[in-house]
Amino acid sequence: MIPFRQNRPLQWLIAASATVMALSAYHPAMVFDWWLENILVFLMLLLLALTYTKIPLSTGAFCMIFAFLLVHEWGAHHKYADVPLGVWMKDWLHTTRNHYDRVSHFAFGFFLSVPVREAFVATSGHRGWLSYFVPVEFALAAGAVYEIIESVVAEIVTPEKGEAFVGMQGDMWDAQKDIFWGGLGALLMMFLMRFRAVKAR
Repeated sequence: MIPFRQNRPLQWLIAASATVMALSAYHPAMVFDWWLENILVFLMLLLLALTYTKIPLSTGAFCMIFAFLLVHEWGAHHKYADVPLGVWMKDWLHTTRNHYDRVSHFAFGFFLSVPVREAFVATSGHRGWLSYFVPVEFALAAGAVYEIIESVVAEIVTPEKGEAFVGMQGDMWDAQKDIFWGGLGALLMMFLMRFRAVKAR
């Protein structure tokens, strides 16, 4: 395990992450929503700091976390229903809905499944099929928990704007679709990693 003071790549990633979050926090579309969107991010970063020496992650895993952070912070800055990429996607997909939230959920599963697998292997020592299965289950479970928390917070904080806050955009199956895309992202990444591992033998 490389001591933090000697881990230059991680130091650069932390500096880049701080910059990205600062830019995202600069005049966001809705300040209150930005804070709500980032509470779990702050908790995740705190968890990573507390477990740095106990659950070693590779530089690649930290890069994956940073990649998801880029996707999420852009959404948090603009408000997910109004992200420019989602507006452009309307023409590509011939839809009236901003689908950037689907992109973010897919990115959550795709990118974070890597550090989740590494953490599972480091704590359990299991490198077989279970190490590829757990990250997919994690993405699905975390997505479901997030949707529940989001709906509860919306009911408590902004009951009159609950649907707008959770980003349903008129889709009654929004939560289920978000969970699905997160699981699909994790499944794709685990498939790619397993394929690479088999091919390397």
